[in-house]
Amino acid sequence: MPVSSASSRRAPGRPRSRPHLVLALLIALVAALGLTVTSQSPARAAGTLLSQGRPATASSTENASFGAAQAVDGNDQTRWSSAFADPQWIMVDLGSVQPLTQVTLKWEAAYAKAFTVQTATDPNGPWTTVYSTTAGTGGVQNLNVSGSGRYVRMYGTQRATPYGYSLWEFQVYGGSGGTTPPDAFWGTTDDIPPSSGVMKVKVLNRTGGAYPDSQVYWSYNGQEHSIAEQPYVDIVAAPAQRMYFYVGSPNGQYYDFIEFTTGTSSFSGNTTRVDAWGLPLAIRLHSHSGQDVQLGDAQDLFTMTRDQVFQNFQNSVPQQFKVLAQTQAPYRIIAPGSDPSFRSDGANANYFTAYANSVGVNEPTSNIFGCAGSLASNAALCAALNRHTADLPAAQQQDPSKFYGGDPANWYAKYWHDHAINHLAYGFPYDDVAGQAAYTSMDGPQWMEVAVGY
Repeated sequence: MPVSSASSRRAPGRPRSRPHLVLALLIALVAALGLTVTSQSPARAAGTLLSQGRPATASSTENASFGAAQAVDGNDQTRWSSAFADPQWIMVDLGSVQPLTQVTLKWEAAYAKAFTVQTATDPNGPWTTVYSTTAGTGGVQNLNVSGSGRYVRMYGTQRATPYGYSLWEFQVYGGSGGTTPPDAFWGTTDDIPPSSGVMKVKVLNRTGGAYPDSQVYWSYNGQEHSIAEQPYVDIVAAPAQRMYFYVGSPNGQYYDFIEFTTGTSSFSGNTTRVDAWGLPLAIRLHSHSGQDVQLGDAQDLFTMTRDQVFQNFQNSVPQQFKVLAQTQAPYRIIAPGSDPSFRSDGANANYFTAYANSVGVNEPTSNIFGCAGSLASNAALCAALNRHTADLPAAQQQDPSKFYGGDPANWYAKYWHDHAINHLAYGFPYDDVAGQAAYTSMDGPQWMEVAVGY
């Protein structure tokens, strides 16, 4: 049982989630300054990919090979292309009115210089503009939007080339991704007994009926129980700890874990997707003074079936990343640095090469995903490469509104941010740069609930 080994179930040489490199220093600093540090909520466009595979229509097509449906098929090698005239539009039907957070336009060389993104509840309008520009850049445009609608269209009014308008992909995001679980999700806390250690943990079965309490297990500090046997755990004071969770059987393939360091009256810890996603996990941490913090996977990852999560991931990421939900399926969605396709001689081994070289970095793609080699000592640069901000002015590289604005980027990490409480997630080793990690510290912790899904 991998309880005490700090490197259990990890690929050799992979860095840990960053808090384990600095937790002891953080705790000492917090104690010295008399501060309480909590997670912050950055501004970030996010949500579920709503447009994939939905009905799409357009004002025109260049010919039968470039229909509107090819812009919502999840394939970056097929595209919609319009007639060579202004104006033109492409529209997708989401099936129902949805709250919208982001529209991603993946342009072919024939892009729009001036266009709007519009929404409506009827295919004939009236239309509400949620984004407008007369200075379109082409390439991949991730547009933060706010509004709702069933029908979403890109309405082009000025072409940038003599050709038409052409999109590899027209992606609309929104829905419930990133939502904080409601109080009912966490249940009653009145039954949590006092702790004989630093704090008490209550493990919750949130598998949606897939497994009974007798088949949801926790493993910590040499103990192993189903939550039917014992739902409560006393946490001891120690550095660099892990608590594992399993469904089905205590030594099975469906597992995940949290990481933390505890002092006699302090907690610092995180959920992590640095290596893989195995189970939906969320944490609610409560202090004796009444402070209450939630972090981890958002509610939508608990309400989707496992098959839906795997499919949603594949629908939400570029072609190169879809394999991450296939290599170890159905047990986990692995990080790109763990997949052979992104390593030496793999099909995607040069995924980051040109971009990294353009900013003076000579590291293989696997080292960029893993923040290894020269990047092990340069957290800010590794984070900027993964977030596709390394080519921006230094003042903008850690601005969350600039993250994932183009390709190449760590789309695996972005997916977990889009489906995390407050959009905070540990998607790569230095994802805590600019406060983006699912990490928190608390003085005087009283109890913690850990929700385990499937």
